[in-house]
Amino acid sequence: MVDLAALRKHFILEHLAPGGVAVDFTMGNGNDTLFLSRTVGESGRVYAFDIQEAALVSTREHLVREGAPENYTLICASHDRAEEFVTEPINAGMFNLGYLPGGGNKSITTMRKTTLPAVESAIRLLAPDGVLIVAVYPGHKEGELEGEEIESYLSSLSKYRICPSKFRILNSPDSPYFFLIEKSSKAGFGVI
Repeated sequence: MVDLAALRKHFILEHLAPGGVAVDFTMGNGNDTLFLSRTVGESGRVYAFDIQEAALVSTREHLVREGAPENYTLICASHDRAEEFVTEPINAGMFNLGYLPGGGNKSITTMRKTTLPAVESAIRLLAPDGVLIVAVYPGHKEGELEGEEIESYLSSLSKYRICPSKFRILNSPDSPYFFLIEKSSKAGFGVI
């Protein structure tokens, strides 16, 4: 069976190497932050965003406990504000939409009004040949609508600059799925 989480990491590893710059746009408990931190290593840089202070505390504890390189900046702000904090081109970015896993407040979720601007911002931040992964959780109404809105937006982009793909298990419509967004090596930084 296809392991979508492993597949997301596979695509990230095709674009991200030691010394790279990455962003975890929805840090949650820090699992993606840890993966990105280890991938870019001591010479790389990772920025991670979440609106909940509990996510920052949980992530910091997780990174320290797991011995992550001290190459990360944890930011308590919405992911749609990324360009206020990240001014350099990024090689990779990850979104895990929805709510804070593991007992988090399920009434606090990512929302279309900030998610789409965050995805647009992330694409502008991508370096040529950079990649974004956007994991969508359609099991709740906002998640379903987020996915639809992101897909509509990605479908409108120039195929000469951005190559968006969708990975979904077809016979399980409520299961998570993800978008893979790759920027052409010919597209410039700041370009969508």
